[in-house]
Amino acid sequence: MRKLKRYANPQWLFLLAVLFLGTACAPSPQRAFDLVHEALLPDFLADAPPAVKEAYRFAAANPDELEKYPCYCGCGAMGHTSNLSCYVSDVAADGRITFDSHAAGCGICVDITRDVMRLMNEGKEAPEIRQYIDATYSAFGPSTDTPFPQE
Repeated sequence: MRKLKRYANPQWLFLLAVLFLGTACAPSPQRAFDLVHEALLPDFLADAPPAVKEAYRFAAANPDELEKYPCYCGCGAMGHTSNLSCYVSDVAADGRITFDSHAAGCGICVDITRDVMRLMNEGKEAPEIRQYIDATYSAFGPSTDTPFPQE
């Protein structure tokens, strides 16, 4: 009986609760990414849904990442070379971005970008993300001619 009272001690219960919550709530590994400020987006996105705006903000802030992944909406026929091309058509020497309006009206482009963001947040590396994108979207159409990432 004495042992039961020792474990029922509020201090023991507090310690067990802290240990349990510390383990259960431990953060999963994440790779942070940047988003450009919404004020930098082009006027054609003024009435776009939040998910579309967020995808454009991600593309503008993470061009080196997004260019690693193909798009499967058929935009390769338009000269696009990666999912990045659906958002950004040029970056000037002074850093000024010329946005492409294509992704504003294409759910596949935005879905690919959102998957890249989610998988990055889960701590996935580029080759694993690329495999996921290829497996998930290849049924939708031909991909852009995007080299497989090496990192």
